[in-house]
Amino acid sequence: MTLTLQPVRVANGIDEEGMLVFDAEQRLIAVLTQLGDQYDGLSGHWYLEAGFGRLEGPDHPTYADLEAAQEWIRQRLAKAR
Repeated sequence: MTLTLQPVRVANGIDEEGMLVFDAEQRLIAVLTQLGDQYDGLSGHWYLEAGFGRLEGPDHPTYADLEAAQEWIRQRLAKAR
């Protein structure tokens, strides 16, 4: 499954570095933000700020890197089929 990432600044009050995640049909499916220094051991990790459609839900996990985030997204989308 092809995912496209687009860098973006997110005005969430804390962390601004983000990525928009689009599916193969160029639909926005998620917004990820990179966690800053105030998150101790999670600094530099990525956080699911918002998920849409099949990624929507109460869970907002963190990921060690963007590859791990994309893998989680792919798995969630594959399960929902």
